Amino acid sequence: MKHQLWPHARPYALWILAGVACSAMEAVFELLIPLVMSDIVDIGIANGDQSYILRKGGLMVVLAVASLCFGLGAAATSSVAGMGFGANLRRAEYDQIQTFAFSNIERFSTASLVTRLTNDVHNLQMSLMMSMRLMVRAPVMLVAALFFSIRISYRLSSVFLAALPLLLVVVVILLATTGPLFRSLQEKTDALNLVVQENLAGIRVVKSFVRGGHEREKFQERSNDLKNTSLRAFGKVVINMPLMMLIIYGTIIAVMWFGGQMVYAGTLEAGKLITYFTYITQIMMSLMMVSMIFMMLTRTVACAKRVSEVLSETPAITDGGAETREDGLPAEPADGSIAFDHVYFKYNEESPEWILEDVSLCIPSGSTVGILGGTGSGKTSLVSLIPRLYEATQGAVSVGGKPVAAYTMERLRESVSMVLQKNTLFTGTIRENLLWGNPQATEEELWSACRAACADEFLERMPGGLDTDLGQGGVNVSGGQKQRLCIARAILKKPKVLILDDSTSAVDTATDAKIRAAFAHELKDATKLIIAQRVASVREADRILVMDGGRIIAQGTHEELMETCSIYREVYQSQQEGGSIDG
Repeated sequence: MKHQLWPHARPYALWILAGVACSAMEAVFELLIPLVMSDIVDIGIANGDQSYILRKGGLMVVLAVASLCFGLGAAATSSVAGMGFGANLRRAEYDQIQTFAFSNIERFSTASLVTRLTNDVHNLQMSLMMSMRLMVRAPVMLVAALFFSIRISYRLSSVFLAALPLLLVVVVILLATTGPLFRSLQEKTDALNLVVQENLAGIRVVKSFVRGGHEREKFQERSNDLKNTSLRAFGKVVINMPLMMLIIYGTIIAVMWFGGQMVYAGTLEAGKLITYFTYITQIMMSLMMVSMIFMMLTRTVACAKRVSEVLSETPAITDGGAETREDGLPAEPADGSIAFDHVYFKYNEESPEWILEDVSLCIPSGSTVGILGGTGSGKTSLVSLIPRLYEATQGAVSVGGKPVAAYTMERLRESVSMVLQKNTLFTGTIRENLLWGNPQATEEELWSACRAACADEFLERMPGGLDTDLGQGGVNVSGGQKQRLCIARAILKKPKVLILDDSTSAVDTATDAKIRAAFAHELKDATKLIIAQRVASVREADRILVMDGGRIIAQGTHEELMETCSIYREVYQSQQEGGSIDG
C-alpha cells in the first residue's frame, strides 16, 4: 500500500521533515517552561529574590514565544505537505482512471470512484497533516515529560505508571472494533453517492414516472445506513475520550494525594510538585492524543486501502502490443477496413454465456454497413470492440489490416469516431463541445459539420449560435438536437471509421435521410457502421448485417435480405405497416 501512496508524498519530503522538526521543537520548548516555573517557586519566591523572578519570567516568555513560532511553522509546513499530497494523489488516481477500460470502471462503479477521489483522498491528506503534528508532538511530549517527572520523583511516578496498562487495554479494544466499521462507513458512502448520482442523472425520468416518493425512500434508506454506521464507528471513538479522562483525572487525584503528603512531610518541594502536576498532565494528554491518533489511523488505513486498490488496478486494455512506424511514431490505421476473425466476447469471464459468438466479418474501407437486430443481440458489443472500448475474449479484431492491439489506443481512437447510443454533451458552449472533434477546426468547418448533421436548422435560431451555453449535460437542447450535435462532433473528427449506435433514433425520418446523404459527401472515404432500429436508416447501405443471439445470422443488401432472411423481411413489413419508414 505504501508503494502506491508514498511516491505522491515524496515531493514534499522536505516539508514533512521540516514540519516534524518544528513539532518536536515546539514540544521541547513547551516542556522547558515548567522547569523554569519550578525554579521561580522554589528559589525566587522562597528567597524573595525579585530580580531572579524577573529573569526567570523573561526566560519563560522567550521559551513560550519560541514554542509558538515552531508551532506556527509546524502548522504551515503540515498544511503545504498535506494539501500537496492530496492534490498529487487525486491527480494520480484520476489519471489512473483515465487508463481504465469499461470493465475496470464497472468493477468499482462510478459512485465508488467518485468517493475514492474525493472523500477518501481528503481523509488521507488530513491524516498526514494531523500526523505531522500529533504523531511527533505526542511521543516527544510523552517521553520527555516522563523523563522529567521520574527525575523529580520516582516514587510519585509509580502512581501513574500503574495506570498505563489500563490505557493500553482501552486503546487496543477500540482499535479492534473500529477498523471494520470505518471500512463499512466508506462503502455506505459509496452506496449513498450512487443513489444521488442516479437520481440527478435521471431526474426527468423520475419526475415523468412520478417516482419522487420512491426515490426519497431509497435515499432515506441509504442515508440512514450511513448514519447508523457512522454512529457505531464514531460512537466507539467518542467513548475513548471519557474513558481516557476518567483514568487521567483518577491518576491526577492520586498524585495530588500522595504528592501533598510528601510536601507536608518535607520530602518534596512545593515548586517541584507544581511542575510534576504539569508534566503528569502532559503525559496523560499525550497518551490521549496517541490513542486518538490510533483511532484516526483506523479510518486512514481503510481509506488508504481503497485508494491503493484504484492505483494498483491493472487496466484491462493497454498499449503493450502497439507497433511503431519506421520514423519511430506509433502506427496508425492505413484505412477504414475492418475484419473480425472468429471473435467471441463476454463482459465477465465467469459468465456462462457469450455476448458475441464466433463472429467473422470483413468490411472494405469506405463502405457503408447497416446493423439490425433485437435488444441484446450484440450490436453495440460488436462495434465497441473496434475502438477497443472492450477487448475480444477470443479471436481477433483488425482495423486497417492490422489487429487493433497493434495501435496505441490514442491512435486507434483518433481514427475511429463513435456516436454512442447515449449521447453525451459536456458543460460549456456548443462550440466547446464541437471542438472535441477537432480542436483546430475553423468557423467554416464547424458550420459545415453542423449542416451535415442538420444541426444548423436549430443553431441559427439560437441567439448565441455556436456560443450558446448548453448547461450541464446539454439540458438546454432536446434529445434530437443533442443527437445532431454529437453527430456533428463526430464528423469534425474526419475519421477513417464512423460508428453510429442508433444515433438518429430521436430525429424524424426526413432528417435521418439528410444526415445519411451528408455522410456520402462529407465522409465518402470513411467506413460507416450504422446501428439502427429503422430499416429506412440502413436500406441504402452497401451491406446490412442481421444479428440475433450474438451471431450474424444474415448479411447482404436490402433486396437480398428481403429474399433470404425472414427476420429482416418481418421487421421491414411491420415497419411498413406501421408507417415508420419512407415509402
